[in-house]
Amino acid sequence: MSGQINEPALPLRTKEAGAQGVEKPNSKQPKSKPQKNKELHAEQSKGDSATIQDTESKKATTSQLPEFIQKRNQLFDELKRKYDAEVLEKEHPVINVVLDLGLGKDGIPIPAIPVAAKAWESTAGSFLKHVDKDISSDVVVAKIDGKELWDLHRPLERDCRISYIPFTSPEGRNVFWHSSAHVLGEAAECQYNCLLSHGPPVEQGFFYDMAIAGGQVVKESDWSPLESKASKFFKEKQSFDRLHVSIPDLKEMFGYSKYKMYYIENLLPPEGSTVYRCGTLVDLCLGPHIQNTSKIKAFQIMKNSSCYFRGDKDDDSLQRIYGVAFPDKKQMTEHKKFLEEAAKRDHRRIGIEQELFFFNEMSPGSTFLLPHGTRIFNALQKLLRSEYQKRGYSEVQSPNMYDSDLWKRSGHWQHYSDDMFVLDVEKKKWALKPMNCPGHCMMFSHRERSYRELPLRMADFGVLHRNEASGALNGMTRVRKFQQDDTHIFCTQDQITEEIEGLFDFLKCIYGLFGFPFRLNLSTRPEKFLGDIATWDVAENKLKDALNSFTASGGGQWVLNEGDGAFYGPKIDITISDALRRDWQCATIQLDFQLPQNFDLEYMTGDTPAKAKSAAPDEAREHGAGALPKTPGPGRARPVMIHRAIIGSFERFMAILTEHFAGKWPFWISPRQVLVIPVMPAVNDYAQEVQGLFKALKMYADVDVSGNTMQKKIRTGQLQQYNFIFVVGAKEKESQSINIRNRDDQETQAQGELVPLDEAINKLKALKKERRLLNAI
Repeated sequence: MSGQINEPALPLRTKEAGAQGVEKPNSKQPKSKPQKNKELHAEQSKGDSATIQDTESKKATTSQLPEFIQKRNQLFDELKRKYDAEVLEKEHPVINVVLDLGLGKDGIPIPAIPVAAKAWESTAGSFLKHVDKDISSDVVVAKIDGKELWDLHRPLERDCRISYIPFTSPEGRNVFWHSSAHVLGEAAECQYNCLLSHGPPVEQGFFYDMAIAGGQVVKESDWSPLESKASKFFKEKQSFDRLHVSIPDLKEMFGYSKYKMYYIENLLPPEGSTVYRCGTLVDLCLGPHIQNTSKIKAFQIMKNSSCYFRGDKDDDSLQRIYGVAFPDKKQMTEHKKFLEEAAKRDHRRIGIEQELFFFNEMSPGSTFLLPHGTRIFNALQKLLRSEYQKRGYSEVQSPNMYDSDLWKRSGHWQHYSDDMFVLDVEKKKWALKPMNCPGHCMMFSHRERSYRELPLRMADFGVLHRNEASGALNGMTRVRKFQQDDTHIFCTQDQITEEIEGLFDFLKCIYGLFGFPFRLNLSTRPEKFLGDIATWDVAENKLKDALNSFTASGGGQWVLNEGDGAFYGPKIDITISDALRRDWQCATIQLDFQLPQNFDLEYMTGDTPAKAKSAAPDEAREHGAGALPKTPGPGRARPVMIHRAIIGSFERFMAILTEHFAGKWPFWISPRQVLVIPVMPAVNDYAQEVQGLFKALKMYADVDVSGNTMQKKIRTGQLQQYNFIFVVGAKEKESQSINIRNRDDQETQAQGELVPLDEAINKLKALKKERRLLNAI
């Protein structure tokens, strides 16, 4: 099964209703149908030869597989033949297709190219001849109308605009790795006769989960046979054949597997879903995929482990196999080097080495921040508080636990309760808060508000809890208990653009301190949304105005993700790139028209005198029970709510920073800024005096007066990543100076630089105050 069905966070998730399939060769056509052009005949001729060879290969391999797999594949073949016949009977009208080839090598947009096409015949792949070979060789999938990813060999069905997605793009890599996961699934079925669960693309490759008979576990010695089978499949150029299947037929096709049946019965729409066949593997999958397996040139198993079905410890234990694949062997070599560097920077390793934090099974998914880790946390919080003061934010504190009636009113109970920690208190359901927004709505509405108070910016560092599945927990990047720089801005519609522009400036300020470049993506109205289209259009245009203004001021281009907004409003997602060029989404800016409506938030506009809003203690309960929100009366209006976070979760951001800097912290945020080392016991008093001077300036200064040799003390300080090591002896004591070794300046390691103590104090004060990235004085 494709990870696209039960991995909703992945960007490849698409749904197509109705019977849709791929082009199949057929030399005979009914006289009533239009004659296909020469190009299509040539394509079909190649396809006929490949299909015959592929079919013979499938027959030979399938006969060696268990009966349940053979029956599954036979049903697929039967339904596919029927579907192909239906496609041939369809009308094949001329459709208008335009190729959007993006930017040329010189960075100038390539003019759009209209091409001749027919519905249910022409494919996106057939037009690659119009694309430069250097670009087309890297293409893995098409995109229709800027929204829907589409198999290159899947016939087009309507007028459309086609763009091509290369492997080098995030979407392209996900499609490529998703297809590679299917090949791994095919190899696993052949090797183990196992029951497959699902196999999604992930950040650094893909995996497949499976149940093997007799509780057998995957061993490292199994990796080579799996890779050999996969290599054989690549040479066979196995195509990825798509087919839409009804729920009854899906149940017949996958009735042998309780895992597939769970997905069919719980996750699929009533009209059914698509399956893909690759070689002998037929699997539930929304796709899309690469054209055939020959595109995969390098493939390797990376690791294996145990996991729980659905991430639930009370469910079946499965085997998980991780892999990675590339369209070029050089890319595999580069990837291995990248993994080596990433392992050195792993925040879980550095966190232990530098005594920053740890985890314990007594509270899974909750970080134990040690003193040095807390220093980093506090420095981040201090930074944000200083910016809040400059930018007109008011810090608030809200309760950690609320009556379920609040969550029902906000809508979270209906859509998010499974991810909340729910408690029974005095025969009522309560829940720990997973987010701050409902509480901030209550703060806004606790008294009358005037337009003069807007924009009202509420900042909250409160503790949040989310009931993440145990299998999803991952160091500090995925936790259950966390804090974030959560802010909600209540403003008028006329203030939206200015507020968003202010947030862009905030982003530049914070991310610039850490050397993070960032990209902006605007996600617009999805198919299912709340509110009216006119309001959405106004909001989206205001966001576009702010984004265009940001671009015009040199902030870089932004990307439009049509239809990917939240159901309650459009949003801007911000992606940062770290030292290893990995992308992380930390910040988000979301417009919300729904929560102000759910909580009947109003402010006095000043246009017409208005009576004070009457207090209604039971209003929340009535509204939560289904009462419609009131329309603001004369002289009143509904505010717009902007959800925003810059660093997001402190825990996750600290993990990103740890790996970005490889544990070599900039001075202002470093938990170990200065280490003073006396050359001999006779100057221990001077070393402690120096330490005291820097501690008085609120710097983290330590002194090593142990019995170790000076060289060992220096080496220990270097391993602990102190920004500066001060070596002091009789000469330094007499001249009131220090010998400074700079962590990032190798020339100072053998023999430090002699600096007067007063001068060193002033330089380090400036280094800390200015929050400079470079560790230099």
